[in-house]
This record gives sequence, C-alpha cells and structure tokens, in this order.
Amino acid sequence: MRFTIFAALLAATTLPSIAHAACGGNFNTFLNGLKAEAPSHGIEKATAERFLHSVRADPAVLRADQSQGVFQRPFVDFSRRLISNDRIKRGRSNGKRYNKTFNRIEQNYGIDRGVLLAFWAFETDFGAIQGNFNTANALVTLAHDCRRPELFRPQIFAAMELFKRGEFDPAKTTGAWAGEIGMVQMLPHDILENGTDGDGDGRVSLKTSAPDALMSGGKMLKSLGWRKGEPWIDEVIVPKNFDWSLSGLGTKKRASEWAKLGIKPRDGQLSNNLSASLILPQGRRGPAFLTYPNFDVYFEWNQSFTYVLTAAYFATRLNGAQVYNAGNPENGLSGSQMKRLQRALQERGYNVGKIDGILGANTRTAVQKEQARLKLPADAWPTPALLSKLEGKKAP
Repeated sequence: MRFTIFAALLAATTLPSIAHAACGGNFNTFLNGLKAEAPSHGIEKATAERFLHSVRADPAVLRADQSQGVFQRPFVDFSRRLISNDRIKRGRSNGKRYNKTFNRIEQNYGIDRGVLLAFWAFETDFGAIQGNFNTANALVTLAHDCRRPELFRPQIFAAMELFKRGEFDPAKTTGAWAGEIGMVQMLPHDILENGTDGDGDGRVSLKTSAPDALMSGGKMLKSLGWRKGEPWIDEVIVPKNFDWSLSGLGTKKRASEWAKLGIKPRDGQLSNNLSASLILPQGRRGPAFLTYPNFDVYFEWNQSFTYVLTAAYFATRLNGAQVYNAGNPENGLSGSQMKRLQRALQERGYNVGKIDGILGANTRTAVQKEQARLKLPADAWPTPALLSKLEGKKAP
C-alpha cells in the first residue's frame, strides 16, 4: 500500500490558454482538447492520438484520490505505523547493498543516503509495491477531474514525450494511482528532467533498476534545492515555560537563537548557523524537532506535513538516531471532529483548504492563531477543548 498523496514535483506550470476546457465535461471532448493542445508542447497530433487511443477514465483512481484517511492519523501513530524494526533493518541492508550507488549520489548530488532510503521504503517498500494502475489512464482521469488539473494536465504531455522517445507504453506502463512510476515514484515530468542511468546499461529503468531509481531521485532532490552537507532535522528538548506561539514552520530563527531560548538537542549538537523552525507535531507535550532548510525540500516531494515529518525523521533513524521521545500529548481530534474544527475556522475567515479532516499546514496555522486569541498555549495542536470553545460549547 502506498501512503503518499502524490509527489508534488513539478516545475511551475499554468493551465493552457487555448480555447478548450482545462478539465471536466464530456470525457471524449476532453481527450480531443488534449490532442489539440499537444502541438504546443512539441508533440505531433498524430503522436497524441496514438497515445490517447486506448486511454479510459478510471473510477478507481478517483476513489483512491478521495480516500486519504491514513493522513488523519497524528504523527506518533502515523510514524509508528510506517517505521518498524524490519524496515530499519532492510533499509540499512539496502544501504550496504547499493553502497557504490549511494556514494555516487552523495558525491554528485550531495544527498544523504538515509534520505533516499526513507523515500524508497515509504514509496514502494524498497521497490516491492509500485502500484498496478495504468499510468496513462490515471493521469488523464486526474486531469479531467477538476480538483487539481493544474498538477496533472502537464504530466500528460510529459508522458507523451516519453512515449515519443519509446520510454512509455500507454497500454502497459503502470504505477501508483496518482501517476508516479518506479521505485521512488516519479511523475513523467520529473523523469524527463531527472531520469538518470545509474547502472550504466544505457537505459533509465525506474521500475526494475534500483541504481537508476536512486540516482534519478538524488538528482531530483538536488534540483529541488537540497543543500549538500547540511542536516534536515534534529530532535530537541523544549523548556516547559516556552513561548509556544514561536513554534511552526512560519517562524525562522538561527539554531543558535533557539538555543538562547532554552532549546537543547536531545543528542549531539545543533547546527547553529542554519535557519530553523521549531516543529511540535502533537503540541507542547509531544515530540519536538528543529527543522532546517533541507526539510523544506521535502514538501516538494510530498505535501502532507505528517508524511514529510515521518520521512525526515526516518532518515535520521536509518543513520543511527535514537527513537524520538513521544512524550504525553493531549488527546487530539477524530476525523469527524477535525472536519468540524475546519468548518469553525472557515466560518471565522481562515483558509483551511478542503474540509478533509486532515491537520495540514493551513489548519495548523489557523489553530495557532485562535489559541493565541483565546489565551491558550499556542502550540497548533487542536484539542476537544479548543473545538468546544470555537463551537461555543462548554469544554468536555
């Protein structure tokens, strides 16, 4: 089972300006629009017609897109579900097995092996579960759906380019429901930009060659802004009398400044000269981390806060870090309660995005602002007591 929503790895793109619908409407009319647009992307119309000849809408793709309940889990539960002793053991074993490849990645792109091993583990369980959705069908289905056409429509033309090069078969190429392909799950646009022959056979085989997939993933992370030789996350200890409103990705201070405020590393030393944010995934009573600029690159791979934090932490575990201190977080909200919270925040003018029961970045920011207004500890962790206050009820 894949746990990611989708790898948000696109260069900046915009919807087409030509006169046909960007999404929705009759499916065949939509396909004709893609054929008409293809030449503007350097794809001959005849090539587009061959690519789209067997493409069909896939309702299972939309069901998968709408079923993201796993992301409603809080960080501690989510990370414990994904990280096991067996995964750590196999991750370290694969690090040794492909040591030469990882050495090349570190030398060429500056990506720590733990980072790629964590993605490889979470995305496909080290290549074992890559998805069996028809990729062309998935991309066209998601582009036709009007939820995120700006993400998926450009991927169709990237897939057409791969098809033109003989590197994509619209009838046979398979992968994840969101159109990602291979062991580290890359979208067609990113395969075009970063696909790398890591095993020297003259081909880029992301589904069957671990060196190809890992080298491609490393190149992609570098292109997204990864900074060589810098950390991405440190577990920290925060004093009990801390100003919790300073937590969250929106506040940046040098690690040395955080240290002056009483924050200490749980192990080792902080990277004092780097800008960092204090992250409290389950509030002031739960785990605590300082995140550095490389952590922000994770959001170019996946947009789920919980997934990103788990992947970043897992990378440190693969490199020998100790198990984080889970603390004793306050009780959070159920999925239905979280939706009620999001509606209450929306009614107060906050942009929380889709009402999906997921504690994403926008919801966290709104929660923290309301906590500060209500003179509660502003740690961005929503509790039943906060929900009751926002709904005008007495706290349970």
